[in-house]
Amino acid sequence: MRAVLPAAARPLLEPHLPADLNVAWFATPDEAKAAIAEAEIAWVDMQPTDLVADAIRASGPALRWVSTIYAGLDAFPLDLLRERGVTVTNGAGINAVTVAEYAVMAVLVAAKRLDEVVRAYDRREWPRDAPGKIELPGTRALVIGYGTIGRLIGERLAAFGVEVMGVTRSGRDGTLGPDAWRSRLGETDWVILAAPSTGDTRAMIGVEELAAMKPGGWIVNVARGDMIDDDALVTALTERRIGGAVLDPAHPEPLPADHPLWRTPNTLLTMHLSGRSQNTMFQRGAALFLENLTAWREGRPMRNQVDLNAGY
Repeated sequence: MRAVLPAAARPLLEPHLPADLNVAWFATPDEAKAAIAEAEIAWVDMQPTDLVADAIRASGPALRWVSTIYAGLDAFPLDLLRERGVTVTNGAGINAVTVAEYAVMAVLVAAKRLDEVVRAYDRREWPRDAPGKIELPGTRALVIGYGTIGRLIGERLAAFGVEVMGVTRSGRDGTLGPDAWRSRLGETDWVILAAPSTGDTRAMIGVEELAAMKPGGWIVNVARGDMIDDDALVTALTERRIGGAVLDPAHPEPLPADHPLWRTPNTLLTMHLSGRSQNTMFQRGAALFLENLTAWREGRPMRNQVDLNAGY
């Protein structure tokens, strides 16, 4: 059995791998593409994720399982994987805590306008008044995508006294369904995007949704940049029709230096760092891979198996 695995994870994986697994350890995109041609198992995560897609397209007919520590698979060639009947397991949950913490941090930063405080500090100014005066108790949050990350966000915001409304595709467990959340935008202080990126979620926040928001409402995006119509967002923020936006992901990434979002008022960009703001991601990813490898060899269900039709 052949596998192609990241050299960076070798110290975490090699002592625990079965003796009959023939592993090619890659450190460059070219090495990954060369090794995957004959591999049955592939963990070929790279940045940017377009490199992962390129490697998978170079795979041969032997490929049976692709493992990734990424939760979002929007850059993966899902049609190809589906056509070949390849099993895909993702990293849902690996970054859940740190991304949830980032979302809560974004709400607190926006409520107290810590960005303005930091800018005053850089100018060595001593403001006579606080730039942000929102207290969280009594505010409302709409968390679009109430899965693992969304629930963690909701639990943490609830501890601050925020009323949380979750949104799921099925409307399960008292959450709002995909046709119900837009009517609640006018009563929402924090619109938080935590859903997987699919065809249904692209540009889900557009002109109509922004027009329906509260004048002081903020958008917090810890999901994918393509979920927001950037032109519509820039217009709404420039015209001060919503309170502001904290955007962790962008579209494209990295965001070009001349993109208008860099200059848009009441906008904070955090360069898609939420999932990386931890030091245990690779350890968790390696542990998940080893768990799934054992399940794979024993013919048992694997954790985080992706529905390739749904895209997550």
